[in-house]
Amino acid sequence: MTAFRSPLSLHPYSDPHERIMARALRLASRGRHASPNPMVGCVLISPDGAVVGAGFHPRAGEPHAEVWALRSAAPGAARGATAYVTLEPCSHCGRTPPCSLALVEAGVSSVVIAMLDPDTRVSGRGVEILRNAGIDVTLGVLEREARELSAAYIKHRTTGLPWFVLKTAASLDGKIATRSGDSQWITSPPARRAVHRQLRDRCDAIVTGLGTVIADDPSLTTRLGARSGRNPWRIVVDSRGRTPLESRVVRQASVDGRTMIATTEQCPSEHRELFERAGCHILICSQDVEGRVSLPDLAARLGTRGDMIGVLIETGGQLAASALNSGIVDRWTAFLAPKVIGGDAAPGPIGGLGAAQMSDAQKLSTWKLRRCGPDIVIDARIW
Repeated sequence: MTAFRSPLSLHPYSDPHERIMARALRLASRGRHASPNPMVGCVLISPDGAVVGAGFHPRAGEPHAEVWALRSAAPGAARGATAYVTLEPCSHCGRTPPCSLALVEAGVSSVVIAMLDPDTRVSGRGVEILRNAGIDVTLGVLEREARELSAAYIKHRTTGLPWFVLKTAASLDGKIATRSGDSQWITSPPARRAVHRQLRDRCDAIVTGLGTVIADDPSLTTRLGARSGRNPWRIVVDSRGRTPLESRVVRQASVDGRTMIATTEQCPSEHRELFERAGCHILICSQDVEGRVSLPDLAARLGTRGDMIGVLIETGGQLAASALNSGIVDRWTAFLAPKVIGGDAAPGPIGGLGAAQMSDAQKLSTWKLRRCGPDIVIDARIW
């Protein structure tokens, strides 16, 4: 998962290395289904400055960006060229051969790399292979932008934990529903389409709470109209196993098998059996001091799976507050609609007791502020 829109189009680059790397990063962002692999782009430039090849990594198990770029080049065109790659070319044999060796065999003369691979098991080895072959290597071109694009991959490789994005939608006065609980719809159709295209379609899993399932009965699928999307895992945080069997998230399990009930030992065995019969997966987590699912433990368990790198949180105020307070949230994408709901009983996006003093308030670092139809979107990093 990455930021809502690449910042590259907003910043003209005068340095030629940066201009070409920006093009590679834009290519990389097209690999929205690459997880659990990183999104990577590659551009090949001939000695006279022409683009002779380009590619990106579309999904795990398929060739990497460097291979697609080499395949797109005419025979022999890569010899003597400069390869611009957003992430250090791999040095190991997985489901595909090492890209560093592919560049060596193609005869490129130099490689410009935005950032080293954060995985300490392989970091620097691709560069070593290239330099040992006599290829000139330049590091750190648009590294900040590359790290933003690969934030989920970096966090998982360095901590073993998924990258969590909290998504909320509220009126201008900070309400997520009316006093009667009606919440459809606060934001505009363009904003809702953006959620599916830029968040759900790019994430590996969506976490929600039992209260949201009961109140809204969401499907938590990716709907892109005529375009094909990818349904993420649906994870219901339900400490006692009370998710209705007739809910959409449970019924969807029989379709794609991607519903998980994150619960505790408080969940009766007969409830677990019913969920499993419906096609759901059961994940037993430890409890927090209040007997609820421990969100840090849930994060750790998801991280060990290896297939949940970027996780979206779409839920009500109580679970959103718990997620923030537990420290698992990395980024907050907040949609604000030009509506006023009002009322003391109308809920806000973050529940719980809240901060007692302003000095206790959660610190945020704003990344972007933009329009999405009539709505405003704020992307903020959690510190």
